Amino acid sequence: MVVTSSSARRRSRVSTVAAVVLGLVAAVAAPALAATDGSSGRSTASNPEGSAEGATRMPLGISRLAQGPGHDIAITIDDGPDPRWTPQVLQVLRENHVKATFCMIGTRAQEYPDLVRAVAADGHRLCDHSVDHDVTMDHKPVAYQEQQILDGKAMIEKAVPGVAVNYYRAPGGAFTPESRAIAAANGMRPLGWSVDPKDWSRPGLPAIVSVVEGALPQQPTVLFHDGGGDRSETVAALKEYLPWLTARGYTMTFPALTTR
Repeated sequence: MVVTSSSARRRSRVSTVAAVVLGLVAAVAAPALAATDGSSGRSTASNPEGSAEGATRMPLGISRLAQGPGHDIAITIDDGPDPRWTPQVLQVLRENHVKATFCMIGTRAQEYPDLVRAVAADGHRLCDHSVDHDVTMDHKPVAYQEQQILDGKAMIEKAVPGVAVNYYRAPGGAFTPESRAIAAANGMRPLGWSVDPKDWSRPGLPAIVSVVEGALPQQPTVLFHDGGGDRSETVAALKEYLPWLTARGYTMTFPALTTR
């Protein structure tokens, strides 16, 4: 049987991931923050804040904090790119001088590479959100999780060669120890969130604004969406929310990448 280069690479990755997962299982410390991104109740490692060893120094823990020393906030945008809503979100961010992190679905990035390039050109960070947003990934074999993560990353990278994909966000927060290890071993910090206005469900502008302007945790990472349906409420909420944050002295930044 002839083994393709892709298959050989994938087997090599599995070996690396297996070693990292064993390190995860052996650790004993507990996470410092409660999970608010859907990972609670799923299979988790006993030390999700540990670091992957050997292949990378990228932490395995799910990042939920904005990077920075204090009054900082990270805006994240999921499920795009979308030809109608991504340009509108980009325009609002541009008008408010805000850089965000866009968590892109691989097939969407493949379909709309010009939008991936537009996001990168504006200085936003890129995040792998899997190939096709399977929210049941945490119940699937490790090989399937690996394919979803690495092929999604490759689809984004193909649209913007040379631009880093810094994070991996599991669809619906469906992380596993293995998926976090795969992401970290390939240079991506597992990315969660700490504030979720559920804008994807279109609860109405007042409901979205009430959540995001409510009692914010320390250095929050806020979840919004530019794909998956009508995002007019999201665009309207960002138009109101970003100036509100600026008026209160928040510094707009990215999610913590290499700090624990």
